[in-house]
Amino acid sequence: MNLRFVNRQVHAFLDYPVAISLMAMPFVLQIGDANPVARWLSVVTGVAAFVLTLLTDHELGVWRVLPYWFHVAIDRLVGLTFAVAPLALGFATIDSMYYWANAAAVLAVTFVLNANEQGVRNPSLAAAN
Repeated sequence: MNLRFVNRQVHAFLDYPVAISLMAMPFVLQIGDANPVARWLSVVTGVAAFVLTLLTDHELGVWRVLPYWFHVAIDRLVGLTFAVAPLALGFATIDSMYYWANAAAVLAVTFVLNANEQGVRNPSLAAAN
């Protein structure tokens, strides 16, 4: 079984629900009650992820102006940011767990499960796949 099943199409179908989840879940889980930065970091990231998805050149992009490799690079940067944010911003227990779980998911999808795409223009991403 090939673990690298998150191809461009699968990634496109994950993007919108993930963006909406990043906007909604802080309110559902009461993230940021102790530190409002924890809530708004997720919400702002969700809005940015939604816009990024609209602008990405993949199956569900509306205005396909950004290459897919750029989208994946931004996702990886978000994953790394989420991994460091609890320590750098002093988040409490539930807030920290929320960000570390999201970081693990994003990094797993973009590094471990990400399928090698034909025509990847960025050599650093091609090497990581």
